[in-house]
Amino acid sequence: MSAPHIRAKALCIFSHHGKILVSEAVDPAGGTRFCRPLGGSIEFGETSARGIVREIREELDAEIVDLRLIGTLENIFTYEGELGHEIVQVYDAAFADRSFYGRASISGVESNGQSFSAFWLDPAELAPDCLLVPDGLLQLLTDR
Repeated sequence: MSAPHIRAKALCIFSHHGKILVSEAVDPAGGTRFCRPLGGSIEFGETSARGIVREIREELDAEIVDLRLIGTLENIFTYEGELGHEIVQVYDAAFADRSFYGRASISGVESNGQSFSAFWLDPAELAPDCLLVPDGLLQLLTDR
């Protein structure tokens, strides 16, 4: 087990007709379902803006435009029974290839090779047993 540390993350909000693009996952330890926008870790020596461009390119093989920082969140959470702590830069952007907006789901691949499916979600229609993460994201989206 590695020493606890704070991770730097960047996430991107893609909006379309009142919906945002998210992927869904389940905490295997607690069974909690959650949805989160796409993105990931910022690498050492990389700005958060460059990090989100890289993450979307790696995960979806897509280019993004009109990148704009909309806020920063501090996320303290438990996953797989371990305490986690992240500082999350949240961006808004658009897909350069507009065809992404016409897809009900979008296939992607995580850096560990695991595939995932992203889908358009109206945050107001989030299931009661599913969290929108990171903590504070819904308020950030409401305030913008």
